[in-house]
Amino acid sequence: MSAPDSTPQSAPDSTPQSAPDSTPQSAPDIQREIEQTRERLGQTVEELAAKADVKARAQAKAAEVKTRARVKAAEASERVRRNQAVRRDWPLALVAAGILVMGVALARRRRTT
Repeated sequence: MSAPDSTPQSAPDSTPQSAPDSTPQSAPDIQREIEQTRERLGQTVEELAAKADVKARAQAKAAEVKTRARVKAAEASERVRRNQAVRRDWPLALVAAGILVMGVALARRRRTT
């Protein structure tokens, strides 16, 4: 059995993001780097807060699902209305066809007699 490697291994995320050759040389450069770091940190904190706000995320998801359900319900309702209109028109069409057939039959009978 070999002994475990005793050299400390650092995580890749723990290294600083600035390159060693970009170290600021003057006070204004240092101040500018501090401001940039503060902005990045502020953005990171806002992103983490948004991820941690479970209530707001749940409300947004619920609103999205509610909107999708309304759209689906409206589509289904429209399909039902169209089908009912077609069903209501069939009896009327049958009656009209019957009257037409009777009219044609009567007209033929009059011509033959």
